[in-house]
Amino acid sequence: MSDGATQRPNRVLAGVGRIPATLTMIGLVLAAGVIWQGLWRPFEDSDLFDVVAYGLPALEAGRWWTPVTGTFFVNQPWVYVFTITGFVGMAYLEWRRGWRAALGYLWVGQLFAVFAAALLLWVLSLLPWVWAQAEAAALDVGPSGGTMACIAAAVGLLRPPWRVRGWLVLLGFVFIAMLFWGALADLEHLLAVLLVLFVDRSLRVQRTTVREQRLIAFIAVLVLGAVEIITILVPTDGPFGPTEPASGGFVDLAIDVVVILVVANGLRRGRRWTWVVAIILAVLNILFAMLIVAAFIIASQAQVEATIDGETELALAGGVMWLLMLVYLIWVRRAFRARRKSRIGHQPAPVVDDVKRMLHTHGGGTLSWMTTWEGNSYARTTDSIVAYQRRNGVALALADPIGPAASRTAAVEEFIHDAERAGLIPCFFSADEATRAAVPATWRSLVVADDTIVDLPGLEFTGKRWNSVRSSLNRAGREEMTFRMTHLKDESWGVQQQLRAISEMWVGEKGLPEMGFTLGTLVEAEDPEVRLALALAPNGDVDGFLSWLPVYGPGEDGAQKVARGWTLDLMRRRDGGFGPVMEYLIGSSARLFSDEGAEIMSLSGAPLAHDYPSDAGMIAALSDKLADALEPVYGFQSLHRFKEKFHPRYETMYLLFRDESDLTRIGGALTRAFLPDATLRQFAGAGLELVRGDRD
Repeated sequence: MSDGATQRPNRVLAGVGRIPATLTMIGLVLAAGVIWQGLWRPFEDSDLFDVVAYGLPALEAGRWWTPVTGTFFVNQPWVYVFTITGFVGMAYLEWRRGWRAALGYLWVGQLFAVFAAALLLWVLSLLPWVWAQAEAAALDVGPSGGTMACIAAAVGLLRPPWRVRGWLVLLGFVFIAMLFWGALADLEHLLAVLLVLFVDRSLRVQRTTVREQRLIAFIAVLVLGAVEIITILVPTDGPFGPTEPASGGFVDLAIDVVVILVVANGLRRGRRWTWVVAIILAVLNILFAMLIVAAFIIASQAQVEATIDGETELALAGGVMWLLMLVYLIWVRRAFRARRKSRIGHQPAPVVDDVKRMLHTHGGGTLSWMTTWEGNSYARTTDSIVAYQRRNGVALALADPIGPAASRTAAVEEFIHDAERAGLIPCFFSADEATRAAVPATWRSLVVADDTIVDLPGLEFTGKRWNSVRSSLNRAGREEMTFRMTHLKDESWGVQQQLRAISEMWVGEKGLPEMGFTLGTLVEAEDPEVRLALALAPNGDVDGFLSWLPVYGPGEDGAQKVARGWTLDLMRRRDGGFGPVMEYLIGSSARLFSDEGAEIMSLSGAPLAHDYPSDAGMIAALSDKLADALEPVYGFQSLHRFKEKFHPRYETMYLLFRDESDLTRIGGALTRAFLPDATLRQFAGAGLELVRGDRD
């Protein structure tokens, strides 16, 4: 058996060993189900049910043991699925905080839910409230009060922003269940969750970001929509009385669903017009509830009681919920200012010339010159410029902010703030460690590449490790190859046509168009500040070429245009030409740059070829699988191995994003940024190439 196979069982056993209390409780519940046959027969029909079940009647009859004994039984066989699943919160709590905390939350939550529900129903049953009187006479079994308390405590342990989202989902679930079904168990669930919410105080809505304020509105509208849809589709019998399904057709329901989804999605994205629509909906529902109240006042009590049904009660409850929604929307109104064409940054927006001036003055990283390429937009912050592309609802920032190093944090914060205000998802692609340190502490990061940097001062191709590069240079001398560093526009028409032919042949073999965003083409190589390295055969043919992007350092007195380094962009070779042409071109370029006094030479990032530590887990596995899949098409790993011949040092490049829920949208944005002109047919062809590569 392999080491990986033996490690997986060991991890499973280690994980099981960390949740003994949870497994013990599950075992006791299942054992009770086997011994008293509750796993295959309705336990609530057995004679033992009244003896062990808890509730107000049991306590009034002096059966004080029932809050404990009833915990280990389940009323129906199908309920075991939900009962056992409910222990997931206890398992996570025990994993994080130990068995004492897990058992404490389970039993305190269970006992509080049972006794508090009994006390509340005893008080409410004194009123002429049919629901309260019915539930006061009900009995229940099961550990769901305690497991719901554990789930609530586990939600409180989640890291932001998932903690707020978890609380919203959990509270929405228990309130809806209470509103529409209102059984004794639903009341116990609600009380257990509210107890943990009060004790833990882990839900702090007032500290949420603009994004979370929008998300709260989004979930609230979905909950209100669910209220309407449930009452239309199914009968309910909750605290507000029974309702029957509406007699209307499904066309009206479909229209309501579409309106709800459109408004909810607009609120999630911070659209101003959907905020206005939500305000109008809230006002209309509140006015409708007020009309019902007015009818109560005008008519006699007997007449009102004769006309009230479940739908009227729910309309009043809906009016109260919409009133809360209205207050919330007005309170956080500044979060809903995004328009479809909202601009990011201070106006007027910078242009390419502004970006180049900023690079000449303050310098940049090895990818900074790529921000001057066509397709990028620019956001002006107080002291810097952020280049980004707006795709798929994402503000996809390229590399790092351009400007003074001291303003990095401020520039990042301003860009994030403006992007979120515009209803966009902010993220940074191929950012360095400084930018990673500048984003909020709650942000996530993924390694997307390793920048391969060769330090040029004192560079000599001597020693055994440089054999391959040195032999390529020597062979080029023997075969009378010529190296020339030039600019594309300075070359003759004939040379330019050769370069285009070589490039078009390379693209044709891939089945996809040339990638953009961080991968240039001959169009970007036409910039007069970009240099071109040519390998010329004795007959004048171009056997290969490279393009080099300038890397500027901070200028002196705002004026220094001497590049401190160069970044490799294009790498193209002619079929049938000089074999080690790439080693020859890179080695010759390195010598020239070193003689000119340059500090670094970047061979650019090596995507999907990062050497992860042994404990990297899922991220490393996903990256390795993706790299293997893309290798037949783009050869990222082969390119990485080639660059290792020049013994570079590595600087990690990151994708920086708010949290995992953004990754789907970011993935779509990156796809379109890299392949803006690719067609479905080309994607399908690339997919076939991946399949062939996998078979090989």
